Amino acid sequence: MSGLVGTGQPRPGPAQRTGGAGPAPHRVPVEAGEPYPPISGRPQDGVGTSLMDQKRITPRSPRAALEPEHVTEPTRRSRRVRNPLVIVGNAIFTLLILVAIAGGVAFAVGKTRFETPGPLDEEKVVNIPPGRGILDIAELLRKEGVIDEHPAIFLGGVFALKAQSSLKHGEYVFAKRSSVREVVETLVEGKVVQHTFTVAEGLTSEQIVRRLLDNEILTGNIKDVPHEGSLLPETYRVGRGAPRDQVIQRMQRDQRRVLQEVWERRVSDLPVKTPEQLVILASIIEKETSRPEERTRVAAVFVNRLKQRKRLESDPTIIYGLVGGKGSLGHPITRSEKETPTPYNTYMIDGLPPGPIANPGRASLEAAANPARTRELYFVADGAGGHVFSETYEQHLRNVARLRGIEAGERNAAAATAYQSEDASPPARAVPAPARPKGKATNTKKQ
Repeated sequence: MSGLVGTGQPRPGPAQRTGGAGPAPHRVPVEAGEPYPPISGRPQDGVGTSLMDQKRITPRSPRAALEPEHVTEPTRRSRRVRNPLVIVGNAIFTLLILVAIAGGVAFAVGKTRFETPGPLDEEKVVNIPPGRGILDIAELLRKEGVIDEHPAIFLGGVFALKAQSSLKHGEYVFAKRSSVREVVETLVEGKVVQHTFTVAEGLTSEQIVRRLLDNEILTGNIKDVPHEGSLLPETYRVGRGAPRDQVIQRMQRDQRRVLQEVWERRVSDLPVKTPEQLVILASIIEKETSRPEERTRVAAVFVNRLKQRKRLESDPTIIYGLVGGKGSLGHPITRSEKETPTPYNTYMIDGLPPGPIANPGRASLEAAANPARTRELYFVADGAGGHVFSETYEQHLRNVARLRGIEAGERNAAAATAYQSEDASPPARAVPAPARPKGKATNTKKQ
């Protein structure tokens, strides 16, 4: 039997072991309990113990048991991780994250405070002087009660809106409960409080400059008096602190614009050849009457006289020739003053004077460019603030006589009133005196 096992031959079956050739006995299945060993040699007890468990429970000799077990050495960090630059970089990255978080929180809080309604219970006017910095403006607004936030909120809002160079000085009206955002936007828009400044028609340039210098809303000085007739009388709107020389420039610019518009609409047979001559004629019309309905008729008288080569004989030209830009004699014109030769005395010179005698308004410029279609050559005061016009010299003399009678009655009434005021007896009821005419009549005008 040992030889068979050693040669690796297959194990003989039952028939071979019996040596007979009879039928083989019935084979019992494995499930029936035949003691066949497992093919793989693994335990078949159903527990399924792993090879690792077999190693763990493998008995060792006492000597081997006393020896320490082999422990795997932990993996060391790479040199790149332990590099100082990496450590610093990690620290900086962490810091940046913290800063970003803090910045986000600060932005959210600041935005809320930036848009929160302010403390004003009613609208308020505040003047922001020129030359103030952002923090100075914030402090001024806090002092005036417009805002109650820390100046840093105002500063941050200005930078957030990119308005560092857009804040404008001036006088502002801040609405009730204005937030810091609304306050900044108001300063950026530059909608300052507008003050009206009216320049009356017929003033000389010197008189206008004097009024500009007396105006406390304006600032700065005026170097030179502008040329006569170069300023447009008008109502202007200016902000507090506006430079006076800029107001002068604006008035000159408006005058050139209006003059150009009027000159382009003039009648074709006008006896003036240039816009400058139109201003001269309009200045005389401006000084002769203040009634709008009379301007074109006064213009017609002067235009008709120019066409017929008659002297204009206008009293305001005498006054300007004597006192210049001061504008007033302070008394009625005397005969000697009327006979005083000056370049502006239209009783003694032909045609127009060498320059304007005042600054005419748009209405007088329009009247000079489009006079009424009449044949009137004379006008005289009517004693009630207006004028009486006539075509012939005889009619004019009758109108002058009528005015003389009005003036005489006025003087008598004034004398009677003065006498009664000095009498010791109870004052008598005075007779109403007629309205005093503006001046003495001439061949063409009232004074």
